[in-house]
Order: sequence, then C-alpha cells, then structure tokens
Amino acid sequence: MRIAVLGAGAWGTSLALSFADRHALTLWTWQAEHAKAMLTCRENTDFLPGFPLPDSIAITSDLSAAVAAADLAIMATPMAGLRTTVAELAAIRPELPFVWVCKGLEAGTGLLPHQAVATVHPAATCGALSGPSFADEVARGLPAAITMASADGAFADRMAHELHGPRLRLYANDDIAGVEVGGAVKNVMAIATGICDGLGLGFNARAALMTRGLAEICRFGASLGARPETFMGLAGMGDLILTCTGDLSRNRRVGLALAAGKSPDDIQRELGHVAEGVMTAREVARRSDALGIEMPITATVRDVLDNNLPVRAAVERLMKRDPKHE
Repeated sequence: MRIAVLGAGAWGTSLALSFADRHALTLWTWQAEHAKAMLTCRENTDFLPGFPLPDSIAITSDLSAAVAAADLAIMATPMAGLRTTVAELAAIRPELPFVWVCKGLEAGTGLLPHQAVATVHPAATCGALSGPSFADEVARGLPAAITMASADGAFADRMAHELHGPRLRLYANDDIAGVEVGGAVKNVMAIATGICDGLGLGFNARAALMTRGLAEICRFGASLGARPETFMGLAGMGDLILTCTGDLSRNRRVGLALAAGKSPDDIQRELGHVAEGVMTAREVARRSDALGIEMPITATVRDVLDNNLPVRAAVERLMKRDPKHE
C-alpha cells in the first residue's frame, strides 16, 4: 500500500518509520525548510531526533505530490490543523481514504475529530488511529497495540489488517466516538496526575485520581453516544494508564510543571511540542457544562490553567467534595 503521512511531527515521523518496511511511504510537512532539512540530513531533528529516515521514505512539502499516488493518507497534524488539512485533501483527492491520529476536541467548536471532519468532507471514507503509544517507543520498534476506529466497520477492519505489523498491533473498532473521547480526555487526566505526582501526594492519590478520571471519561462518552466497553480497551483505560504514568507524556509533564509553580504559557513554550490536554481541558469542561455532565477533575484542571487556581487549592477542592456512591 502507498501511504502519505501528512504531518512530520514526532508521531507522524514515528508512524512513517514503523510502516516503511511494509509500505511505500511519503512524509509531508507544510514547511519547505523543514522538508529541506530532513532531505539533507535524513533525520527529523526538529521533532524526532536520533532516528535516521531511510531513503525509501520520500519527503516533500508539496501536498499534491504527496497524495498523488497514495492509497491512504494518515493525518498526523495536531487537532488545530485537522480541519484545514482535510479540506485541502478534499480539494485535491476527495476519494482518497484517510485516518487521523490527533487526540482532542476542536478549539471553539468543542467537536470531536470525526465531527469536525464531517463538516468539511462529509463523504469521506475515514477513521481514527488511537491508543497507548509514545512516538519514541514506536520509532524504536518496541511493541505497541493501538485501535483503528471508524463508523465504517469494514474500513476499520481493512485498515487494521493493512497496517498491522510485527511490532505495532492494530485492533478494529466501530465506536469512533468512544475511541476519540478516550484519547481526548485522558490527556486532561494526565495533567491532573502530573500535578498529583509533582506535589508528592503518593501512589494512593494517583490511583484514586486515575480511577475517578476514568469515571468522568465514561460519563462524557456516554453523553456522546459512546459504548461503555470501549473505555475498558486500548483507547480508554490503556491510553489513560500510559499517559498518566509514562514519563514521555507531554501532558503529564504539563502537570508536573504546574506543580512546580510554572505558568501555563511558560510550560507550553518550554515543551516545544503541542500538549493537547491544555486546550482539551477547556473544551471538555465547556461541553460537559452544556450537557450537564459532572466532571470535577476536568473542571479543576481547566481552572488551574485558566483561572489561576493554585494547585494545592485545586487538590483541596477535589478532596472536600461530598461523599458519593461509586
């Protein structure tokens, strides 16, 4: 299969490396200088240094050239770039199937990725790749398992079969809303867990926070039509565990830095990469409020990020909540 990976960040580059041994790969970046640098040194020094790009991976900043002969496009842009990239693809090759790997809700609209895609390309054959996966580990060839989700179950099955490999195992799922909610909200919970660990509150607190975070994910997902069992799988519990506990998690690092007293703006600047949980916390809190869904951890993370709520006051606020039935 001929694959165009659209977006040369860490995750897009990692997927290109993972699939290159079985498929013809083109890696696209919107920045001409970035493409030139990767062609010169055969490495993505900006976003995934230390991993040579084999000559079999074509590199370009020309979107039309990238998708001209492709059988599949993988959208590896941040959530903020998904709508624009899909619209551009639709103008060039509207029949080309594609999947996206971003996780979050669209800023301003609060839409899940598949909902945003439907507004600009309603006839698309498409889906989402999600699950517990750090780019660095996938690029190193370490074992991982992720979910291929689409409302079109046959497409999900076909892509899971085509993309499945000896080191990257894929499972098909037709609950795209559930897969996307799990992938989005776990980033908010990772910020909360980073705060918890950064304050030295212990493993008991971390376990409680993750468990109650999963309850919030399930409530939010149910309100959007997701199936409960999805959140017990890779795109739910699996991604939550990884992102809340793994030191490679950008969102966890945001929480650790907040606990150390750094401002959200300084943290984002120092990361140098997108931490999707920051925007997602705002959008999930806004949408859950509109739906009447109780999400106290999400609301607290939002208030720490946007309303200058001190992290210790945030912990106290959560602990002082009235007792509830589980």
